[in-house]
Amino acid sequence: MKKVSLFILLTLLLAGCSGSESAADGTAVTSIPTTAPARILTLMSHDSFAVSETIIQAFEAEHNVTIELLPAGDTGAALNQAILTKDDPLADLFFGVDNTFMGRALAADIFVPYQSPLLAEIRDELELDDTYHLLPVDYGDVCLNYDKAWFAAQGLEPPQTLTDLTDPVYKGLLVAQNPATSSPGLAFLLATIAQFGETGGYAYLDYWADLRANEVLITNGWEDAYYGYFTRSGGDRPLVVSYASSPPAEFIYADPPVDEAPTASVVGQGACFRQIEFVGILKGTQNRDLAEAFVDYMLSQSFQEDIPLNMFVFPANVNAALPPAFVEWAQIPEQPATLPPVDIDANRDAWIEAWTEVVLR
Repeated sequence: MKKVSLFILLTLLLAGCSGSESAADGTAVTSIPTTAPARILTLMSHDSFAVSETIIQAFEAEHNVTIELLPAGDTGAALNQAILTKDDPLADLFFGVDNTFMGRALAADIFVPYQSPLLAEIRDELELDDTYHLLPVDYGDVCLNYDKAWFAAQGLEPPQTLTDLTDPVYKGLLVAQNPATSSPGLAFLLATIAQFGETGGYAYLDYWADLRANEVLITNGWEDAYYGYFTRSGGDRPLVVSYASSPPAEFIYADPPVDEAPTASVVGQGACFRQIEFVGILKGTQNRDLAEAFVDYMLSQSFQEDIPLNMFVFPANVNAALPPAFVEWAQIPEQPATLPPVDIDANRDAWIEAWTEVVLR
């Protein structure tokens, strides 16, 4: 009897905690509700994409979704992979197309348009695609960085413009990167093209010939230049092509701690090239609603304020607050160099080849 009573009690409890349906013969069938399984949203990007785990988790919890990150190499390699797989896309979204590859990305027709309402909070000058296939997420300025202590010890003023670098007083002081193998190297080349042009009495190739005569050193990548030859890292070159965010990074990671950033940027007119990074929704996504929600989230203030200390670039949202070290030590150029993305896409290879002939051969 006790076993029968226990069975009846359990049955009543289950009936009270669940819904019931009727079978074809009228018999009551107990059903226990279950939580819908989380959907999966895949974000393809370059290898340098980084965001705090808590930021990802907040979106996952709100939308009952699992975010899968798919790093795919540097920007060019990742974009090529997205283009090659456009008929069977590997992801729902792509982050990391910048204005040096924007023309190629749009020509490949791999994105669907989306005019996010959060664009109202994004800096107007960063919105380069008026078709809304690519929406700006962040920006960074490639600038000359200099070792403040080295120049102070030598009693030498650091350069203020690109033209200054050809002065014999700066002979043998600059290390830059190969534009064929380095993103900042390409950005610096583009800055010189924007500044001096392709034709005329003194064009960009004339400028680079003068830099070569002034013993510029060229490395394959940023790490080789910054950590191999820059005086702050034990090298003998007090000038390096880097980023406007490098001085705050030097301050934040200084060991032992320092009272001020030991490096600074040259931010004169046209001396820096502004790189803008975009996100787009890939054609063929089966999660269009979630993809749009995640784009909105990437442009939101909470996501944007997470960007500087993870990727060391600047947020595109005008309401996003910068970390104190960025406010104190980052120098944002008022007149950075720019070139139309369509011109970059049409001429990139020819510009690099011409540069190679003048500088490396």
